[in-house]
Amino acid sequence: MSGVDTARFWSLLRQLPAPDDAEFLYGADEAGRLRTDNLRRYLELIARNRPGVMLIGEAPGYRGHTISGISFTSVRQLTARPGPITGDPDGDGFRVPRDPAFGWEASSAVVWGAMASWRGALPLFWPIYPHHPQEPGRPESNRTPRAAEVAAGAPVALALAEAFAITTFVAVGRKAEAALARNGVPAIAVRHPAQGGARIFARQLAELNASLTGQTR
Repeated sequence: MSGVDTARFWSLLRQLPAPDDAEFLYGADEAGRLRTDNLRRYLELIARNRPGVMLIGEAPGYRGHTISGISFTSVRQLTARPGPITGDPDGDGFRVPRDPAFGWEASSAVVWGAMASWRGALPLFWPIYPHHPQEPGRPESNRTPRAAEVAAGAPVALALAEAFAITTFVAVGRKAEAALARNGVPAIAVRHPAQGGARIFARQLAELNASLTGQTR
């Protein structure tokens, strides 16, 4: 994978226990295999340009990541023509689930919309807690990950960051920022795009990109 060794990341991800009200997304069932294939493909594509920035969210959402296998990504991005990562007119080569329960996610749309004007290597996306936290008995729901879950998930995110030699961490939301700080990792905090934060998030990402590339605004 373009010189990127993600073996430790995958090992830690698979070893992280999932409680009854959270789902491990990369299992051996059909949906899990699809997510695994998509995540491997995503990491392969992102590695080609050696990103220095990592965008760390809170947890997978049921409309996006839990379907696609990729953070901040819904079926709409999986099927986009041209591909949002490669620019290939035929798409990025992701697998698409048959009859997905949801075809799009608002946060995914905002994040990838911000990436359309991003200059340089696209950031690496990953959540601070990698399992899908849900309300008991309601897989099509999201709940806030517990402090213990966030703490347990942080080493997985940091292993991925180490594999990619990430130098700039962007925390999407306070939980990610606090978890990184507890691990001695300074992060730039940006507003989460959900719940009315889309415009602020897009502006903050544009300002960050400008500062990293030396652009004037």
